[in-house]
Amino acid sequence: MTTSHLNGHVAGEGGDEEPRGGQQHREMAVDCPGELGSRTLPLRRSAQLERIRQHQEDLRRRREEEGRQLDLNASLRLKKLSQNPHVGIDNPTFLQDTYASQRPTLGSQHNLLEFEELLLSLKLVRGCLSDQQSQNDIELVLALLNKSDFQSALKIHNAVASSMHRPSPPYPQTHQALELALEVRNLSQTSQNKEGLELCSLLSDIHIQSLLLAHDSIAQKEMEVEPLSSQTETLTQWGGETVKIVHIEKARDIPLGATVRNEMESVIISRIVRGGAAERSGLLAEGDEILEINGIEIKGKDVNQVFDILADMHGLLTFVLIPSTPSKPPPVKENVVHVKAYFDYDPSDDPYVPCRELGLSFQKGDILHIISQSDPNWWQAYRDGDEENQPLAGLVPGKSFQQQREAMKQTIEEDKEPEKSGKLWCAKKNKRKRKKLLSNSPRNDDMDEEILTYEEMALYHQPANRKRPIALIGPASCGKGELRQRLVNNQPERFAGAVPHTTRSRRDVELGGRDYHFVSRQVFETELAAGKLIESGEFEKNLYGTSTDSVRQVINTGKICVLCLHTQALKVLRSSDLKPYIIFIAPPSQERLRALLAKDNKNPKPEELRDIIERAREMEQSWGHLFDAIIVNTDQDKAYAELLRLINKLDTEPQWVPCSWLR
Repeated sequence: MTTSHLNGHVAGEGGDEEPRGGQQHREMAVDCPGELGSRTLPLRRSAQLERIRQHQEDLRRRREEEGRQLDLNASLRLKKLSQNPHVGIDNPTFLQDTYASQRPTLGSQHNLLEFEELLLSLKLVRGCLSDQQSQNDIELVLALLNKSDFQSALKIHNAVASSMHRPSPPYPQTHQALELALEVRNLSQTSQNKEGLELCSLLSDIHIQSLLLAHDSIAQKEMEVEPLSSQTETLTQWGGETVKIVHIEKARDIPLGATVRNEMESVIISRIVRGGAAERSGLLAEGDEILEINGIEIKGKDVNQVFDILADMHGLLTFVLIPSTPSKPPPVKENVVHVKAYFDYDPSDDPYVPCRELGLSFQKGDILHIISQSDPNWWQAYRDGDEENQPLAGLVPGKSFQQQREAMKQTIEEDKEPEKSGKLWCAKKNKRKRKKLLSNSPRNDDMDEEILTYEEMALYHQPANRKRPIALIGPASCGKGELRQRLVNNQPERFAGAVPHTTRSRRDVELGGRDYHFVSRQVFETELAAGKLIESGEFEKNLYGTSTDSVRQVINTGKICVLCLHTQALKVLRSSDLKPYIIFIAPPSQERLRALLAKDNKNPKPEELRDIIERAREMEQSWGHLFDAIIVNTDQDKAYAELLRLINKLDTEPQWVPCSWLR
């Protein structure tokens, strides 16, 4: 199978481009650039049909050549018939050439089969055959003919055949018969001839005039010239084959939107792309074989030559096709599915994309509108917000296909990794006292093992009385804690933090329910096991954590709950019914980060600054698909203003959220 790809721009000389890795693509996107060529008029219908007939005659001759290879004289009955060729009926097997030259034409009269003729023919055949096997076969056929079901079916066949071959009514000569009759009547009024006066009397009769008026009404409809639609389809039967003639109007600013492939000498339509002229017309189908385009023979041409031909055409395109055999049910109207991409994709680096120029690039976090999943491996999609600049739908990897090849890639990479040695024993340990994280959610290692593809999304507008919690994520010293505290201090009537849980004893200045929820260790561990704690940790043998109930209490007051969380808490938070809005606070450059920390009287070492930036990069790489927004904290005031803008937007604009949140 010869394959290639293209979508309206020749990538190299002659339209050939060698894909990376030496693998050729399977499809070519044929298109007609609007700025090239002039309108090519469609070929005359008679010339089209003549070439169609020639093509069908070639197919017929090919079938006859294959049939001649059979040994027809191997049949015992045919041998007996050949021994007596002049007795009984003619044997068409030995008149093959004569029969082939006398094939009925399209307009030939259909011969009806009468029941008496069938019986008489069978009796004549029975008299010509003497062996017992042939006699038994004739008796079986006679028994079939005498059945009432067969006789009823024969009557239906004759009735349908007679109706189909009934001559058409004559074409009207004029649609102004009444006007001519009135003119003749006026001329005959002055006639002295007896026949003239009689004609005048007849034409003056109201019944004759009504008859002529009815004639004119029908004749006018019959004689109306049907306007040539830019989107038409005509089927022609010849030699047992169906040939389709399709007219498609190809505008300058709308691509054709179809890919083709070679199968031996044939050029086959491989894919119909949404948004193009082919998809809008509905007249081309995947699997159709292209014989001609605007009178130019396509059969036997390479897909690159097909592009060169179409590059000079626009306006009305006339396709002559052999329709595909429908091997699957007709496609149903697909609903648009909205997904969020959890990986970056560049079709120029993908050796498997069937048509590279139709590939749609996207980045992690982009919203894609999937409009067709008819090909499970390659979906057709638009990027959100880019529909006007994207006339044709693009190809993106299907979910299962992407998961399979990523799994294979991970397996190959694991096989290449050398065995880990035991050198970690001499690694330095950080002896600083810190909280020990406890979590019932998967750790980062589990997150890395998950193959991320897409998540189905839907638009959600938060209710006025149920605000979405704001989760600030980022490495230490990135400024997320300062931003949270600034929100709560500046607008305490609007923002609040969730009251955490702890197992330590209450101090004199603390108030239960305001500073902490003081609980026993048993209660804390029970809630942790039940998945009610978004995050938890241990500090100086005391447990601390934030529960979903604490966040819900803030939401029920009508305020916006602001949280500062570790990345491990995101899965528990997203699996709840809280519908969080997750913002990643990213550190700036190393020099700018040093200046920001200096304002807080901090003087970090260069390696500490590099650790913060590297930790932020790792967090974004592993968890970035869950972020709704990213703020680079180059300046505290600007970051605070951007944070407020994002939060205010939740009240005015719907946001994309996972569909699972709305079920």
